Amino acid sequence: QLQLVESGGGLVQPGGSLKLSCEFSGFTLNYYAIGWFRQAPGKEREKIVCLSPRIGNTYYIDSVKGRFSFFRDAAKNTVSLQMNSLEPEDTGVYYCGCSANVCPDETGNFDYWGQGTQVTVSS
Repeated sequence: QLQLVESGGGLVQPGGSLKLSCEFSGFTLNYYAIGWFRQAPGKEREKIVCLSPRIGNTYYIDSVKGRFSFFRDAAKNTVSLQMNSLEPEDTGVYYCGCSANVCPDETGNFDYWGQGTQVTVSS
């Protein structure tokens, strides 16, 4: 029953905005960490942000700080990533994921993933 379903990706011009959403079920945020990775073709998945029960939000990519915001709405079983001032370098597949209790370490990944949503930033 543990599920993660991303939505909101698409094609956007440089400087534009997108809001990605992740609807989840089968777990609660009292006991699971949840967040977003992104991946370019042929590259490793890159950790963007993670919310853990103990620490809260942690952002991992300096270039998105001030442009990306992570929001939680437990009542709607949804977390969202608001992305503003998008750049071509932001292009990739964005994945929502979760793991029990703690966020992945520097080389780790979430234990569970959604299918991803494509974000393409191009004129």
